[in-house]
This record gives sequence, C-alpha cells and structure tokens, in this order.
Amino acid sequence: KPFHIYSRENIFEPLSMNKTFFELDNIDKKNIAPTLVIKGKSNKILCGEVHDPTARRMGGVAGHAGLFSTSEDLSKFAMMLLSEGVYNKKRFLKKSTIDIMISPQSPEGKVPFRGLGWALDAPFASNRKNLPPIGSYGHKGYTGTFLWIDPFSDLFVIILTNRVHPDGKGDAEPLRKKIIELISCNNRSITTEEILTKKPILKNPEFQELINSTYSFQNIHTGIDVLRDNNFKDLSGLRVGLITNHTGKDSNGTRTIDLLFGAPDVKLKAIFSPEHGLSGVSESKVNSSVDSKTGLPVYSLYGDSLKPDGNMLDGIDALIFDIQDTGVRFYTYITTMAYAMEEASKRGIDFYVLDRPNPINANIIQGPLMDKDLKSFTGYFPLPVRHGMTIGELAEMFNEENDIGVKLHVIKMKNYNRSYWFDDTGIKWIPPSPNLKTLNETILYPGVALLEGANISVGRGTETPFEVIGAPWIKEKKLASLLMKRKIKGVKFKPVTFKPDKDIYKNKFCHGVKILLEDRNSLDSVLLGIELISATYNLHGDKFQIDKTLQIIGSRETFKHLKTKVDPKLSALRWKDDIENFKKIRAKYLLY
Repeated sequence: KPFHIYSRENIFEPLSMNKTFFELDNIDKKNIAPTLVIKGKSNKILCGEVHDPTARRMGGVAGHAGLFSTSEDLSKFAMMLLSEGVYNKKRFLKKSTIDIMISPQSPEGKVPFRGLGWALDAPFASNRKNLPPIGSYGHKGYTGTFLWIDPFSDLFVIILTNRVHPDGKGDAEPLRKKIIELISCNNRSITTEEILTKKPILKNPEFQELINSTYSFQNIHTGIDVLRDNNFKDLSGLRVGLITNHTGKDSNGTRTIDLLFGAPDVKLKAIFSPEHGLSGVSESKVNSSVDSKTGLPVYSLYGDSLKPDGNMLDGIDALIFDIQDTGVRFYTYITTMAYAMEEASKRGIDFYVLDRPNPINANIIQGPLMDKDLKSFTGYFPLPVRHGMTIGELAEMFNEENDIGVKLHVIKMKNYNRSYWFDDTGIKWIPPSPNLKTLNETILYPGVALLEGANISVGRGTETPFEVIGAPWIKEKKLASLLMKRKIKGVKFKPVTFKPDKDIYKNKFCHGVKILLEDRNSLDSVLLGIELISATYNLHGDKFQIDKTLQIIGSRETFKHLKTKVDPKLSALRWKDDIENFKKIRAKYLLY
C-alpha cells in the first residue's frame, strides 16, 4: 500500500488522530497554518503543502517530511509510546519494538546518538549520561517543530512552530531551548504549580487542564525525605540500626545509609538487609557482610537467621526500617519488618518505619484472606493477597493486632494519595527485587506468583518475569484460547514459547501464555492468578502439581474450589465478605 494510506489505516485512524494526514489525503485544508510564501509575480502561499522540496517532488508523501498534524493528535501518539505501545487499551507497538527504536543505532564513535528515527541525546537532564541507556528521545523538524519524550519523567513535549513562514529566515531554536529549560526544572521532581507559574508562556487554562488531567507531577516526600528535611531531629541522640536495601534512597538518589551515617547527633551502628541482600540482586540465602562505603557491618536477615538475634542489636537504641514494599501479602519484606519489630519489643528498642508508597495502589484490596494456621515467612498476618496498605500502615496493624507492643514511630509521607500508582508519584522506579523489573510486572505479580510453588515457570530467567507462564508440557494454544474465552478484565493472552536461563526449567523450552496488561484499573490481579491455575488444571490436571499452590494462595476454601473446578469468578464472590471484614480492621490504621 502507499505509505500515506498504510499510515492512515494502521496508525492515525486507530489512534483517533483525526487531524493528521499527508498531502495526498483528501482533507479540508482551509484551517491549516501556512507553510511558506513562494515569491514571484503573484506570491503563492503554500497551505497544506509540504515545505521540503524533495518531499514536494515526491507528491508530498515521504518518510522524512510531509506530515501535517495538531498538538492534540501528536499527544495521543506520544502517550502511546510512553505507555510502551498501548493507547486506549489497544496495542500498537510491541514494547520490544520501542526498545529497539530508542536504542543507539549509530555507528561507533558517531555523535549525537540516533535510534531508528529518533535522536537520543537528552536535553531534560544534565546528568543523563549517568542514567540508564534508554532515556529520553525526540525528533526535530526543519521548519521548527519538535517532539520529545522522556519516559523517566513521564513527560512529552510538542512544539509546533514554523520558522520558514513567511520569508524562510526565522529561527525556532531559541524558543525550543527555552521551553526545554522550563520543563527541566533542574532535573528534579516538579509540581503542576511550578510548571504553571514558572513563566507566563505556559500559564493558560488549556495547558493547566491538560497537565491536571494527563499527568501526576506530585512532589511526594517519602519518610526518608521528611526525616532528612527535619534534619533528623526525631533521632537526635540515638544509636540506630537500619534495615534497608537498594530501594532505601531519598528523592535525590542518596542512600538512607549515607544520610544517617552523616546525620548530626545520630550514630548509625549497624545495617540489616532482607531477602535479596543489600544490593537487591541475590536470589538465594544472603551472607552477612560489610558496607564498603561506611565500613559498617551488614547483618543478613535472610541467611542463617530471619530476625536480628545474638549480639546484632547490642548498643542500639532504635531500629529504622526503610524498604520499598510491593503491596502483596507474600512479599517477604513485610515479614522481615514484623520479625524485627518483635525482637525490638523484647529488648525495649524503639522502631521507626520510614513510609513509602504502595506501588500497586493503596485503595485496591483483592484476593482471599490467609488462613491463620498457614502462617509462614511468606504469610505473617491474615491479609488478603493485595492488602491496599503502605508499609507504615502495616506496621501499625501488626503491632496492635498481634500484640507486638513495640514503641513504634511511623514517619509519614508528605503529599501522598492512596489512589496513586507508583508512576503517579514522580519517584524514580527502582526494582524492589531482581524479578520485578517494571511496574507492570509488579501489578501482575499478586496473581501470577500464585503459580510459583507448583511446577510452572513464571518467567524467572527471562526478560519478562511474571508476564509469562509456561512449562514443557503445556499446550500453549489451547491454554491461551481457554483464557481468552474466560474474558478476564484488564488482560489478554497470547501463546508463547520461551526458554528461561535459570529456575525450575533452566535452558528448557516452556510453552504457555504471555499476559498482556491492558487496563490495570479494571484488573483483579488475584483473580487472574486463580484463573491461570484453574485453566492449567483443567487442561493438564495429570501433570500440574496444583497442591503446591495452597501455601501461597493461603485459603483452603479457594484452593478447594480450584480442586473441584468451581468457576474462579464464583470463588472471587466469596472473598467479598472477608474483604469487607478486613476493611473494618484496616480502617483503624490508615494514615492517608
């Protein structure tokens, strides 16, 4: 097909880019801004005709020039790219395609770096060279146009100017640079108010409405930020131990360890690390060690002992907990916190929790409550799978409901709202553990991880853990078809074959399904997991070790329904009463 027809049918129309076209499209051009005045006996004003002479000789349709659009239409295209290829619940590009587009494709030694059509130098951040390789990317047009997309800040910038009208002598570069300067705001998190009041050029009702409806530039301060801003006065005169890992950083990226080590009138005596260790990369037992920067001992709470014991707490007045949780009952960081609270209570040591966001939204509660007799390191308290609480709120609940009795202090966040997903907070995403690389994987985790105790790969050892499930014996097409027929809200499925390089089926081909997250707000992630177990059991009951899922599901009633092949949606209805009862307990401990 001709390029302009293909583009219209596959990009513009599906994205509802109704005012985007090439010259050959049959579009009313009377409202188009002039391109250029061609001087002669009678000056001809080009309107809806491309400026570039080569593109004009090609009939106005070319890969490098000739496209007309509006800021509204281009916003849809930019948001699709920011959402990793998805817009309005429809996928246009694979994430892997976008990754290739915005990875350096230039010959070695050539600068600036270019991807496939995109410039990869990064005007938003003065330290972009120190950040991961896939950063902001964009494209400038000869006539003065500009599109720039920054996944780190969840920002895009569209500038539609025309330096060649009327006489071809204009210069758009100063304006483009000024706008980028306004947006960059010294490479830190910015608020809507700051953007709107920085300069009059951006202060208008339409821009304000767009900002408020599209973005969440929230100036959120986590517990460590609040403690830092108060000059650590809450800890004045104390000898402290810090339970933390690689996620324990303030909004400037400084480790909580280093902040406390240098804090006035505070003595940091020891560091304690949870599962995955201080660096967050270990996938087995972790040995105690020494922090190379401070020289302090790092005691492992995921090795020979799961709690501070022996002389680990000698000479310590207070324990401080600063770790990013995932919002899921069986994530072990919350058990580590609870065990440490119990030990602190026994020794009369104060316990401080530096609160952080629930990354998968603190309003959503899903899944069955855990049976009390199934308590374990992956299930400390009878919570639903998805509990809808922050780590500080959980600490308050554990302390009271389990009669721990520790002297607890929660350093609350500032400007936090329960409805925020992690990408609404403006905080830089740090994978909380090796196999939760992205927020999408973390959203799927409460459900997909329910299969993990059985003989099923959940994608560990692949590029997309918790986005795929499989085993050598699964019939992938039948499984994908069955799951699609069940019409599970928020996700779709496609058959897939993958070969993990570690875990249960290391270096073996696994057949299964790829889970495509389309709408996180309508997804019941726990029901998704139950549906995955149910469909696999229905197809492969003789090979699927379903009994090994009981511990992590945590509910004998739900497990019984799976074994007797009750419709998972009926099981989910039974959770509602338990969730309502849990909400009554939870309400006493909500801080936001």
